[in-house]
Amino acid sequence: MTMPMAEDLAAQEFDRIVAAHRPQIFRFLLASTRDLDLSETLTQECFLKAHRHWGSFRAESSVITWLMRIAINLQKDHWRNRRIQFWRQTRTNAVDADEASEWLPSGESSPEKQLLAREQVKRVWKAVDGLSRRQRTVFLLRFVEEMEIAEIGQATGLSEGTVKAHLSRALGRVRGEVRGKP
Repeated sequence: MTMPMAEDLAAQEFDRIVAAHRPQIFRFLLASTRDLDLSETLTQECFLKAHRHWGSFRAESSVITWLMRIAINLQKDHWRNRRIQFWRQTRTNAVDADEASEWLPSGESSPEKQLLAREQVKRVWKAVDGLSRRQRTVFLLRFVEEMEIAEIGQATGLSEGTVKAHLSRALGRVRGEVRGKP
């Protein structure tokens, strides 16, 4: 029996990291971009970049925070470099709010309650779409990815106070628009 080589162990460790965190990275990117193909592409780019730099990961933050930071930076780069193409693609390939609401677990049993829940989800997504990029990122990290304020700060490079301010503004705007008070 031969001993596994260090590279094999590192590859196995990274495979476990991908398996554990890929759904969360993809979910964040999908919620951010609302585009399945783009989210898949950015998720793959995130893990390719992480793999290339795995040896330099210093564990100053959690692995998910480090990966989320990579995903956020890739998303920013994409928007900065391909803004016009991004919006064209989003219009034609965007995830429909009805489709997205069907992915959410619902304890509602009647079709009427399910319809109301879908309408509520549409209003929330519409409000989130209207947020600034920074507010949207902070909002999604907090409420879709359930990250703590400190983790969001580490992932975005913002201070905790700035994260709280953006989150507060985002929440106020989303709540206002959902209630019909923009």
